Amino acid sequence: MKKLVLALLLIWSTLGAMETQQPFEHYTLSGAVIDMVYKDDKLYCATSASCIEIVDIQSKKVIQKIQVPRIKDFMGDEIDAKIYSVDVLGDMILLLSQAPKGYREIYIYKDNKLQNIISIDAKLDIARAKFLDAENIIFALLGNDIISYNLKEHKRNWTKQASQSKFSYFALNEDKTEVVVADESGDLHIMDTKTSDVTKVLSGQNLDNVFQVVYKHGYIATAGQDRRVVVYNARSGQAYYKTSSFLIYSVGLSPKAKIVAYASDENNNVTLFKRSTHSKIGVYGGNKMTLSKIIFKNEKEFFVASDDKVVNHYRIK
Repeated sequence: MKKLVLALLLIWSTLGAMETQQPFEHYTLSGAVIDMVYKDDKLYCATSASCIEIVDIQSKKVIQKIQVPRIKDFMGDEIDAKIYSVDVLGDMILLLSQAPKGYREIYIYKDNKLQNIISIDAKLDIARAKFLDAENIIFALLGNDIISYNLKEHKRNWTKQASQSKFSYFALNEDKTEVVVADESGDLHIMDTKTSDVTKVLSGQNLDNVFQVVYKHGYIATAGQDRRVVVYNARSGQAYYKTSSFLIYSVGLSPKAKIVAYASDENNNVTLFKRSTHSKIGVYGGNKMTLSKIIFKNEKEFFVASDDKVVNHYRIK
């Protein structure tokens, strides 16, 4: 009887292990990946090693590094500058870099040149920055001020505080007409990027800080400190949530918003489910550290970055 029980336990554990899918490819970088963008078979990875690294998915190699200046810490020692966010528009790359004394700087890389757009002299605690179009960017301060900035005129189009709570994250919709802003309250504020008007507030689902938010195809998904991944219909405001056994640090939506992916446990696994039916698709493992970004290539493949130097690439079975 004991042998039978042991055999059954072994079979059960083996089957359980088989349920967790592993990456079919991975890409090794110079530092931890903080932010990541996918475009035209390339991954643009913002790292903790003072650089953006561009990975070509076809060759599976890092084809370019964009370096920013290293900085000095409060002891006067030279250290790497973290790149907190990255974005790509045409032949331009936007990056938000760590600066001394807790400030941040924004650069644009174009024609093999790195241009400082907002320097340390502005003394801004910028948390995230993205393109709106070729002439305008949008960025957020930790105090939840959202700022639209004109690159040609070197001045603000508008500044608006989304709420009184501390800023966490923002995401733009596909045509960049709206930005959804997440903060430590758990509420989401949808803002018009032209006028700065808050057009909708989504609340009552996340009860604590929202670490990340993503906006695709009219749907919004959140990664919550309250161990909830929430899915909203951005127009109707209808929502539902799924709970996790651990803090949910990262979330992703497929391009057509058919699939939701989220960091689902303390082992840094990613769980996928169908947005419309809520049904589980599978669990994907192989990540060694806390997840920082989940992005989809299409409806069948996705990438996962973490505080590790490795980006994992998965196929959905």
